[in-house]
Amino acid sequence: MICIERILLFVFASVLVVPPLAAQSTAAIGYPQKTVRLIVPFPPGGSTETLARMVSVKLAEMWGQQIIIDNRPGAGGIIGTELGAKAVADGYTLLMGSGAPLTIIPGFQMKLGYDPLKDFAPITNVAAVPNVIALHPSVPARDVKALVALARAQPDQLSFSSNGAGSPGHLAGELLKSMTGTRMTHVPYKGSAPATMAVASGETSMTFTTTTAVLPHAKSGRMRIIAITTLQRVPQFPEFPTVAESGWPGYEAISWFGLVAPAAIAPELVKKIHADAVQVAGTADMRSRIDGLGATLIANSPEQFRAQIRNDLAKWARIIKQSGAKPE
Repeated sequence: MICIERILLFVFASVLVVPPLAAQSTAAIGYPQKTVRLIVPFPPGGSTETLARMVSVKLAEMWGQQIIIDNRPGAGGIIGTELGAKAVADGYTLLMGSGAPLTIIPGFQMKLGYDPLKDFAPITNVAAVPNVIALHPSVPARDVKALVALARAQPDQLSFSSNGAGSPGHLAGELLKSMTGTRMTHVPYKGSAPATMAVASGETSMTFTTTTAVLPHAKSGRMRIIAITTLQRVPQFPEFPTVAESGWPGYEAISWFGLVAPAAIAPELVKKIHADAVQVAGTADMRSRIDGLGATLIANSPEQFRAQIRNDLAKWARIIKQSGAKPE
């Protein structure tokens, strides 16, 4: 009798376990069956939202479901990113993550409501926007080597603007200072537009910012682009040499934008969303539009994206500590 009771208890326990496992294995079947929310942790009009809308339109067409862009700006992307971390992990709330709130801000040792590695399931890094080093025409340097030589000869005399303390542009400058052993003065502004205009007007010597922000001024002769901050030259701007090829291998300072989900999302859902996002990102239309932004398509795997986040966290934490940079 005792043996029979034990067998019955085992069978009953097994039955209880099977439904959740079965449900998990079929989580992606029929997904999505309702509207999907895509959180953008920045105001409308920026690169993050532009890429989010491009991807969401294509995914909505593929899925036959509406995707709502939910702009949640504030605190350099912290507010929206935290909201994405704490969302229900059912695949119906995703986040268009970016390097600043996920890999730079954590390096300041601030108390955040999320952990970049523990609280998110990376899906794919959609695209990256390169920064460029752009100078005011009065700065007598035509390439990075000449700029570094000038900075070494005149410590603290050259200034570089950024769209805020702790921003990607700020850290790009600090990375160059660290790798070249130079001293330059950082001047923070409230946004990329005023930071760019500061160089165009001669208020600061240079800036590290996106090609989109600088190109109009470079074409008018008010600024001079001397390098791009990717590891390799980009097809859209083959004339711009990289800092790495100019004598400082390994220098890279880019702004990237990728899809992430709350960490508890079912692996099957991550696999499906990844496959669909990579498929739409790789279409000729999307490639053309991404190129038009001066961006580079990445569309990597969840594992590669996680490794990138981990590596960037370590790199920027080291630069922040070395430079003594403080957030606004």
